[in-house]
Amino acid sequence: MSKVITASGRRKASTAQVKMMPGTGKITVNGVDVNEYLPFEVLVMDLKQPLVVTNNENSFDIEVVVRGGGYSGQTGAIRLAIAKALLAYDENTDPNSETSYRKILKAEGLITRDPRIKERKKYGLRKARRAPQFSKR
Repeated sequence: MSKVITASGRRKASTAQVKMMPGTGKITVNGVDVNEYLPFEVLVMDLKQPLVVTNNENSFDIEVVVRGGGYSGQTGAIRLAIAKALLAYDENTDPNSETSYRKILKAEGLITRDPRIKERKKYGLRKARRAPQFSKR
């Protein structure tokens, strides 16, 4: 069965589209290996978290197209997209059983989209909340 599962995820200003197919655990981001694309090992570990939690590190090959934002936001977007793809792969399993991916991923907080985005700049201020320096004299 060579079923391709697609999913998308978002975080901050980043959007990621994931294609997940049975394979050996190879992850490609924008045509480049994930270890070359992301500069820090911590980000790679964070990105692989849904696969590690569900014991699928070497079960799927994943191709990712990600746009916008920085490395942290892109990593969060990819992580959410991978979690959604795993849910789609496991859709026929009873969601109440202890081995369902939904129960495992939800317990780890990997299904929830992080809604935090950059606050807009207000007039009269330097940034969203940073006021100009006050001078008494």
